Amino acid sequence: MSLGGAPLTEFAPGLWLRGLAPPLHWQDYKLIAFDMDSTLINIECIDEIADAAGRKAEVAAITEAAMRGEITDYKESLRRRVALLQGVAVQAMHEVLVERLALNPGAETLVRACQQAGLVTLLVSGGFTFFTDHVQSLLGIDHVRSNVLEVIDGRLSGRMVDQAWGDICDGEEKRRMLLATCTAMGIAPHQAIAMGDGANDLPMMSAAGLAVAYHAKPKVIAAAHVAIDQGGLDRLLELFD
Repeated sequence: MSLGGAPLTEFAPGLWLRGLAPPLHWQDYKLIAFDMDSTLINIECIDEIADAAGRKAEVAAITEAAMRGEITDYKESLRRRVALLQGVAVQAMHEVLVERLALNPGAETLVRACQQAGLVTLLVSGGFTFFTDHVQSLLGIDHVRSNVLEVIDGRLSGRMVDQAWGDICDGEEKRRMLLATCTAMGIAPHQAIAMGDGANDLPMMSAAGLAVAYHAKPKVIAAAHVAIDQGGLDRLLELFD
């Protein structure tokens, strides 16, 4: 497999490496940053919310184009998608969380191993606090940055709420959050791992010392040190001593 830059070589079935010579050592890393939708969890939450509004196909098409990097203005693409959710009841989001959202295979195993090795965990998502708060609670993740949906009278307004640190968590905000966390911890960016699947994960992956693509889009695989295209998130553990 070769998708740009140095070629990827197959370390094990479905586990590809670029420029790495395992084993890797836990003491070299202090932070791991995760995307959420289609990385830590099995769905794109916004697409499933849109299903309740009868607009899943329309929203999913925008999501797919954004994740593939075909839409370069992620913030605008997210605003467009959120606007299509206007009128959806909060109860519908709860149903998505309970009935459709699940951790991806190996998510808990990988997070627990990182925590046991002393790594700080960070969840940075272009998704929404309604879901990231749940995932943070499930996995005991240390820090989270995501977006807040505005709710009026129990229904989505079609807008997001600006937060003290900025408006929308896009690719550049994911990168900023990773670097700010490194600074707060007193570590260098090369001591961070970043894991994602879509184009808005590329900025943080490019800043980290180890970039991991999980069942990812071609542009993301092309920029990664590690690409997992078979099995769960815990395949990353095969590279560590």
